[in-house]
Amino acid sequence: MKRLSEILGSVAGVLFVAGGVALTAMVFLTGADVVLRYFGKPIVGTYEIVGLLGALMVGFALPQTSRAKGHVLMDFIITRLPSGLQKLFYALTRILGILVFALITWNVWLLGDDYRRMGEGSLTLAIPLYPVAYVIAVCSFVVIIVLFLELVEGKEQDAEK
Repeated sequence: MKRLSEILGSVAGVLFVAGGVALTAMVFLTGADVVLRYFGKPIVGTYEIVGLLGALMVGFALPQTSRAKGHVLMDFIITRLPSGLQKLFYALTRILGILVFALITWNVWLLGDDYRRMGEGSLTLAIPLYPVAYVIAVCSFVVIIVLFLELVEGKEQDAEK
């Protein structure tokens, strides 16, 4: 399990860096478009490229955010419960998260299949949409593995956080 956790940490880290690259590209593309628009030469398709990069950025960030427990946590009630109930809530939330991300993974993968089969692309530049859907599905699957490992290893939120 420890080896799998280390590999997962590396994968999540690489995806997180890819999300940072997508965010950086969004910033530079938007900035360049604003400057060039001032000179009457806007970048064609900026809106759709930024939208696709935004979707990728969120997908890439999900696994590392889950590993780092960077999500919203409402533990002001749970911390007042007995230890056994805290563990039960911890396990139930991980199981629920696994189920939700399994649904997301499955449905976004099917959406990618539909996009590929129908040749769907962005409106202006005709960028194929299916690779973005597949990447988001794969990132969601990595989140499932993160949650499963947390459940199996029994990691709990630190009371100090």
